[in-house]
Amino acid sequence: MTQTTTHRFSRRHDLDAIRIGAFMLLILYHIGMFYVPWDFHVNSARPQEWLQPVMWFTNPWRLTLLFLVSGAATRLLLEKYRAEGPGAAERLGGSRLLRLFLPLLFGMLVIVPPQTYYQVVQHVRDNGLATDIYHNAMTADFWVRYVSSKGNWCDADGCIITPTWNHLWFVAYAMIYSLIAALVAGWAGPRLARATQVFERLFSGIGLFIWPMAYLALIRLWLFPQFPITHDLFGDLYNHALSLAAFGFGFLMADAPRVTQALKRYRHVFLALALVSYGVWVGYMTGFKDTAPPEALKQAMRVVYAIDQWAFICAILGYGAQHIRQTSPLMRWLGGGVFTFYIVHQTLIVVLAFHLEKLNLPLFVEMGLVLSLTLTGCAVAYEIARRAGVLGILMGVAVAKKTAA
Repeated sequence: MTQTTTHRFSRRHDLDAIRIGAFMLLILYHIGMFYVPWDFHVNSARPQEWLQPVMWFTNPWRLTLLFLVSGAATRLLLEKYRAEGPGAAERLGGSRLLRLFLPLLFGMLVIVPPQTYYQVVQHVRDNGLATDIYHNAMTADFWVRYVSSKGNWCDADGCIITPTWNHLWFVAYAMIYSLIAALVAGWAGPRLARATQVFERLFSGIGLFIWPMAYLALIRLWLFPQFPITHDLFGDLYNHALSLAAFGFGFLMADAPRVTQALKRYRHVFLALALVSYGVWVGYMTGFKDTAPPEALKQAMRVVYAIDQWAFICAILGYGAQHIRQTSPLMRWLGGGVFTFYIVHQTLIVVLAFHLEKLNLPLFVEMGLVLSLTLTGCAVAYEIARRAGVLGILMGVAVAKKTAA
């Protein structure tokens, strides 16, 4: 029995690789946010319209995929604790709280403040405002105003409320969903296996297409217009309906080999469906860039968005399960460091892009420098964190357990 359980819940190299790839896509995406003509913490003076279809490519599914993989990783950790003895659900909740809350708190107080600083600096510069924030370097006074919510950084569009989690909202949501999973696992006990069996029956055939796409379309049609994504935890109803469902799907999928087989079997169909729906979405967004679409078309495109979202996720999961069956030293290193990469990357992007722009370099040289220096900074941060002992947990590095001699 122990051998079967160990085999069923052995490490999934495909999910590890997908997790790493999704986080790396986030780094590219946030670099793109500086250059695309959309609102970001700081923006390039040379906005690039051609980047928009590139950004739309991952926009529907990137973070949803990450939540799904996070749910699967949480289930694998739960089963690891179960194999070690009683109290697995409690240990899961405690480990997730320690692993995610401390980096979140450290990030909000130390990593994120420069993003707010340069956001204010650029706003002041672009609008010709007079303020000491622009003329002075970051000082303890700025940080005090940041952590005490006394910055008064406001304009006609509203105020910057601090302290804030900015891109670390994902960590906050993943922590809450993990605690929910621990509570459910503790309450369900053996019934969790039966729930997984029902899940497997629902999603191991054509249901893998029908039910998730129907659900995603429903919340896109009904919830999204009323509750647009805000990342403010409360009131972010559409985002929770999307992300928590993805997390739960991944949590159950980790013990559903028939679902994994279905993902592998239908991977080509999902990829074709994903590419077609993406093409339709790009055509729609491009065609109605400057005019409002008819309401009926807008509703239809919300369904297309949901299809794009799920089809890409399933294609990635299917191809990953089919082709990724082993790891490598690089993947193991990235697996240990990618959470650190995520914690520090957006601050590095904001600071680097803001200052490199002043050099007036050719656009693609500037982009390449932002990317290469961001990745270098992430790698350096990880190497420092992994050598910092227990303090490394503040930067997302798991603390290694000491084994008895």
